[in-house]
Amino acid sequence: MAQVEVVARRDMAAKPDDVLDAIADYRQTHPRLLPEQFKDYEVREGGDGEGTVLFFRLHATSKRVRECLMDVTEPTDDTVVETDRNSTLVTTWTVVPGEGAEGARSRVTIRSTWQGAGGIGGVFERIFAPRALAAIYDQVLANLAAEVEKPAG
Repeated sequence: MAQVEVVARRDMAAKPDDVLDAIADYRQTHPRLLPEQFKDYEVREGGDGEGTVLFFRLHATSKRVRECLMDVTEPTDDTVVETDRNSTLVTTWTVVPGEGAEGARSRVTIRSTWQGAGGIGGVFERIFAPRALAAIYDQVLANLAAEVEKPAG
């Protein structure tokens, strides 16, 4: 079994703290970030960053549905990590200052890793799963940008 990795990144015109707050707000903002591939989203514990437990079904392809029960941690000031209790899936959100605009820009990275299947199924997983998930993450990042780049008021 080989590790599979998916990385998506986007620069945003918003302060890193504001972006991290939006990501970690699992009750209000975070659900608005998720496209239609995320079904049955439910906060089971917490709801604000560290200590949150959330459930969802990810429909990454028409045939593949993954049930995820995620534990949320914040190991550093610029990182939110979601670790699936049901698999080896770990999704890490990292927000660092972007270039220019006096601290009002951010670079957001979503990185997911998991142990892929073995055999021929694993070959197909390593080829197709990252493409499908990267497209989903591009939409998540576009939704996040729309949230955090809104004018005040």
